[in-house]
Amino acid sequence: MPYKNNILYRKQKLIQFLHAIEMHEESIIEALYQDFKKPAFEAVITETAYIITELRDTIKNIEKWAKPKRVWPSLLNFPSTDLIYKEPYGKVLIIAPWNYPFQLAFSPLIAAIAAGNQVVLKPSEISLNTSQIISKIIHECFEDTHVSCVEGGVEKAEALLKEHWDYIFFTGSVAVGHIIAQAAAKHLTPVTLELGGKSPCIIDASADLALAAKRIVWGKFLNAGQTCIAPDYVIIHNTIKMRFIELLQKEITEFYGSNPEESLDFARIINAKNWDRLKSYLNGANIVIGGVSRFEDLYIAPTIVLEPEWNSLLMKEEIFGPILPIIGYDSAVDIEQLLKKHTNPLAFYIFTKKKSFAKDLILKHAFGGGCINDTLIHFTNKKLPFGGIGTSGMGAYHGKLSFDLFTHFKPVISRGNWLDIPIRYAPYKGKIGWIKMVFKWLS
Repeated sequence: MPYKNNILYRKQKLIQFLHAIEMHEESIIEALYQDFKKPAFEAVITETAYIITELRDTIKNIEKWAKPKRVWPSLLNFPSTDLIYKEPYGKVLIIAPWNYPFQLAFSPLIAAIAAGNQVVLKPSEISLNTSQIISKIIHECFEDTHVSCVEGGVEKAEALLKEHWDYIFFTGSVAVGHIIAQAAAKHLTPVTLELGGKSPCIIDASADLALAAKRIVWGKFLNAGQTCIAPDYVIIHNTIKMRFIELLQKEITEFYGSNPEESLDFARIINAKNWDRLKSYLNGANIVIGGVSRFEDLYIAPTIVLEPEWNSLLMKEEIFGPILPIIGYDSAVDIEQLLKKHTNPLAFYIFTKKKSFAKDLILKHAFGGGCINDTLIHFTNKKLPFGGIGTSGMGAYHGKLSFDLFTHFKPVISRGNWLDIPIRYAPYKGKIGWIKMVFKWLS
């Protein structure tokens, strides 16, 4: 297994991987379009360019990341040399989703390879065309005993989960996350679960409303809203609510024209099942913008719903589509009552000019990650951990954190023989006072 201990081999395979992706980039973009009409620009910035950049960064830093780390030894063990060795977990299973099928398959795969693991990747069968190009690239670059791609539906995933893995990385829904965790628990397998939830966006009366509208339209309707960290609903001060809706309409028209269905920059819903689900959310809803849908094209327009009922499906489940509910508030107490209904979201967004308003919300509420006065962009900084908390997931990755995630940190002390202080050995009579003094001195 040269990939386990040979860092140069891992680096060479990653370079080969990079060249293959660059060579197939146009085919990847076309596959994403075939799957759900993802615009080429969105395919590049959220899928291919993102992964190419991540590969280059990993190739550049792999030797530094994998090098054993020397740490300052404890005086209790003097004389000694203390090292942390970076070793792979072993056999890793990665199960990828359909919404960003290329990026969210290859991003954890890059890190797992860099860390020296054997990997089985299960791409989503829903984004079939992208899964096929993923399988093709993996087959071109890796031996099956090193990295393999298993295509297929739920039955394939279920069969894989019955196997004993050393690590499982899953991106997808909360419901399936429970199934993954249960399967992993049978073997005490560590897991990373990148899930989702209803991510709020709070706008106070001091916000730059025009800029907020532009950034929220971008973050919400990118990939037709099929983004796990998209703003799921807006909580906005009642004094600016109607003006904000006017600005949303203006920005939607600026982005996608008067008829977004004709726009080349607006993606489609991935399949009929999800289209039906989203369409059902609009039954009886107070639609103030959009609401147009066409099954033949799996199209749902950018849609704004005003003051939905909290017991409606729209507000019970993660929307994962181009529908944005707007809910008004009058006081900070109102905000707290609304946020209590959906705890531990994956993302959290605040638009305000008041630092104290933002700080108060950030300190009060647990969430995976977020932004003040923007949306989605926290995902792009490789130095920031990306992951959820509670029902939105466990574990975090990106950049060096991704390498660390797929790595077991193995501490080893090499003890010198020329000095051996006898205080730790029995008999212990008369030593308690001395040992307490030593620990007090070391603290």
